[in-house]
Amino acid sequence: MTLIGVPRETATDEHRVALVPKVVERLKALGLAVVVEGGAGGGALIPDGSYKEAGATIGDPWSAEIVVKVNPPTPREIGLLRRGSTVVGFLAPRTSPEIADELRRAGVTGLAMESVPRISRAQSMDALSSQANVAGYKAVLLAAERSTRFFPMLTTAAGTVKPATVLVLGVGVAGLQALATAKRLGARTTGFDVRPEVAEQVRSLGAQWLELGVEAAGDGGYARALTPEEQAEQQRRLAEAISGFDAVITTALVPGRPAPRLVTAEAVRRMRPGSVVVDLAGETGGNCELTVPGETVVRHDVTVCSPLNLPATMPEHASELYARNVAALLELTVADGEFKPDFSDEILAACRVTEDSDQLTETR
Repeated sequence: MTLIGVPRETATDEHRVALVPKVVERLKALGLAVVVEGGAGGGALIPDGSYKEAGATIGDPWSAEIVVKVNPPTPREIGLLRRGSTVVGFLAPRTSPEIADELRRAGVTGLAMESVPRISRAQSMDALSSQANVAGYKAVLLAAERSTRFFPMLTTAAGTVKPATVLVLGVGVAGLQALATAKRLGARTTGFDVRPEVAEQVRSLGAQWLELGVEAAGDGGYARALTPEEQAEQQRRLAEAISGFDAVITTALVPGRPAPRLVTAEAVRRMRPGSVVVDLAGETGGNCELTVPGETVVRHDVTVCSPLNLPATMPEHASELYARNVAALLELTVADGEFKPDFSDEILAACRVTEDSDQLTETR
């Protein structure tokens, strides 16, 4: 019987856990055994007893044949993995290729959750999308909290208050969730992306589409990097448009590259005092010129927030979604209760990051 280990996450401000009790039950039904490190679910308010009730044991997860994590393993943790084992989690093969190198030297197979390919058969394994949904939702709540104005229209005895206007820049999974959440809060919403094909998705959420005339559709559902001339023209037009919004939420990313600068300091200066910018691209430099990654600053009476790892601030549901993604991937590797991965499968082949260095890819 193959043993799956679930260690406690040690990254700063990380509260998620790789498996939750409901998913432990699902894996047990496949004939797998699960061992959870004591306190691993504490950040997500899951006591050890809940894991025991689901059929897991509490003990050392590092001796397991498969170790499942959220964050990439540290050098110390890689040293705890046994040779011939497999680690599953966010392994950052593009941004931190040295992790895959260390795993390879340790004789450990790495399956990167961020490398799940964008195909219909892999949708249930798409951890980047599940966590981006959490981030997009929470970004709007942050914007509403920091704003000096109501989001919905209010009709009171003292008169009517107009709804806030919210602009979302970058309409991937996080951006679409942000638009939907802002709409639910009663704001007037507008979306923008350099990929014109997503305009229909924006409008389907009841939002308006901001047309700037700059397009950069790329491969794999991502935008391509703009030329310097295109970027300058985009920023000029955006700076003019941004001044009319009460809140701007940015989510634009280009895989393996610094985040594109969409909101200039001049654009922030033109915004009304009390407005808010929430920049979800802080981990790769930020979409706003005034962003300070991981901090909230006030510039020109505009609040600029750059939260890092927003999914970790909603660990209960973020862990539940992530655990389902992990379980769906593991189901591809199990036959008769034993770990028997077939790396000719296009999903597993894409996720495996401990082969030759030219195979290290992320597809988000």
